[in-house]
Amino acid sequence: MNNLNTYFLLDPSVTFLNHGSFGATPRPVFEEYQRWQLELERQPVEFLGRRFNGLMAESRAVLGEYLGTHADNLVYTQNVTVSMNIVARSLGLGAGDEVLASDHEYGAMDRTWRFLAKEHGFTYINQPVSLVSREAFIDSFWSAVTPRTRVIFLSHITSPTAVIFPLDEIIQRARQAGIITVIDGAHVPGQLSLKLDSFGADFYGGNLHKWLCAPKGAGFLYARPEMQNLLKPLVVSWGYESITPGNSTFVDHHEWWGTRDVAAFLSVPAAIKFQKDHDWVNVRSECHKLVRDAQGRICELTGLAPLHARSDDWFAQLAAAQLPIDTDLPALKIRLYDEYRIEIPLIEWQDKKLIRISVQGYNTEADIDRLLFALSKLVSIKS
Repeated sequence: MNNLNTYFLLDPSVTFLNHGSFGATPRPVFEEYQRWQLELERQPVEFLGRRFNGLMAESRAVLGEYLGTHADNLVYTQNVTVSMNIVARSLGLGAGDEVLASDHEYGAMDRTWRFLAKEHGFTYINQPVSLVSREAFIDSFWSAVTPRTRVIFLSHITSPTAVIFPLDEIIQRARQAGIITVIDGAHVPGQLSLKLDSFGADFYGGNLHKWLCAPKGAGFLYARPEMQNLLKPLVVSWGYESITPGNSTFVDHHEWWGTRDVAAFLSVPAAIKFQKDHDWVNVRSECHKLVRDAQGRICELTGLAPLHARSDDWFAQLAAAQLPIDTDLPALKIRLYDEYRIEIPLIEWQDKKLIRISVQGYNTEADIDRLLFALSKLVSIKS
């Protein structure tokens, strides 16, 4: 794993422990991205006017195989924010309805649901959940379900706290209760194995530019075939009332947005191939060991416990650790970068101060050592 850093374009003077924010693309995948951009520029009319549908279908077929679903159950989007906006704006929620989420959700998604709640009169609820055990999580979340709950919205891997939520039973219960499930999987593709059809969520959005290492602006929306008719196009264009309809109305309505750069979408098969060629199952395992070590060492340094039960099932290549409550996060972030050239997010969540560590195939044990050395110098530890 150690020589994988030669494939990435990251600044070697920076210790990059923030793959979770925007990802990083290996050189072969980035070159494929640029090749598609050049292909578009050579003959834009042919590319967008004649080849677009076929090229996108081929790319979606590869992605569908990777994600365990048919290509026609997927559309490419720029990111999960776009995917979730398509879903949230389509469900016809109104006064008396409730959308139930956890208190670990991504800020942009909380804002999306709150905005629409104000517009349409439904209630958006962030339910506190227990991370003591799988059973405690399920019980604490499900206790907030009421007869008014129409939608359950949850992250698969949370952004602020880097926790893998055990969702399978929640999804099964929701289906039995007639509640729609909408899952934010921004951090999942490339970090966890995902088979969407068997996973069972009604709607699932994922980012491909994060842990799959595709170019920026590559994401997707999955919809179960039985639920696709609920979705309205976020941008109405020629796919609506299509003159030349394809196999899927879902794809027709959501894929064509007019003139835009689709090179990131067409490069996704190259990203999938890159990880397959480099035994990414093993890479992920090695990354998990490094991030587990980093989290444990930070907890030992601060004397503060992890947010979740001490089990590897709660995190993968992304983990969070608590910092002392009196930590000045903006000042610490500046000093970590300016004095130690460490790129890492510091997060204020609920009443806690967190540091979130990402470990990808280009990271090494030396990166973790550098982080711990810097924290030992900069974080005020009270004995």
